[in-house]
Amino acid sequence: MTTKENIIIKYKHTILFYVLATIIPWAFGFAAGYVSHHTVYSESKWAAPILGIIGLCFPMLLTVALVYRSPNLRADFFGRFFNFSKNKWRYYIAACLLLPASILCAMAISLLFGYSPSQFVVTGHYTFTSGVFPVWFLLILAPILEELAWHGYGTDSLRARMNLLYTSMLFAAYWAVWHFPLAGIKGYYHANVMQEGWIYSLNFIVSIFPFVILMNWLYYKTNRNILVAVVFHITAGYFNEIFATHPDSKCIQTLLLLILSVSIVLKDRHLFFSRALA
Repeated sequence: MTTKENIIIKYKHTILFYVLATIIPWAFGFAAGYVSHHTVYSESKWAAPILGIIGLCFPMLLTVALVYRSPNLRADFFGRFFNFSKNKWRYYIAACLLLPASILCAMAISLLFGYSPSQFVVTGHYTFTSGVFPVWFLLILAPILEELAWHGYGTDSLRARMNLLYTSMLFAAYWAVWHFPLAGIKGYYHANVMQEGWIYSLNFIVSIFPFVILMNWLYYKTNRNILVAVVFHITAGYFNEIFATHPDSKCIQTLLLLILSVSIVLKDRHLFFSRALA
């Protein structure tokens, strides 16, 4: 019988995965950015979004290609979608509620500094555009495609070589860089954040670190359940969009998540600092 430790070690094509998962999406991302700022975009609203979607899909397709070659990896990959356990219920709830609760708390705290209660209004519209695709569709599709790649292969391939804290910090740094081309696509979330000012761009980068730590904590606490990571990622994007949240409240949210992630790392030292995989 293949143990958890042995199966994680089999996710061994780390360099190949991360090099290809960067180069190809970057190529399509930069192409989408170029198209979005030129005449062809105004004539063909589908061009930039389609290029962006292709780039977004590639890491997931790469994951499928890498796991398909091994019967053990195939079984492990597909088995991690429905490996739910009754004694893990608190982590499933946390995956659903942690990010919505954090943005609501952040907005509540902002009221103490004079920010408007109107932040709690569900606006019915979004802070960015996505071409021919509905924004709500991308807020669901992007996390699914990304987590099938990041927690389908990428995270475990790093974890096989280092402890969970290093895995999380290294991946967070990588993920921040991975998003870079998206800042050049007209109307996209990352482009709009850059236009709001450098402090909000910095906040986005910093926020990735506690986000990844918390997501990986939930992922490994639930026996590497991929759906937990997907749900956590979806709630992060969706609930940060549905309210009229002031950008400063998102900075407060990042601070709250940093405090929480540090607390969890210190409390669960064995999980984050041990090299043991099982």
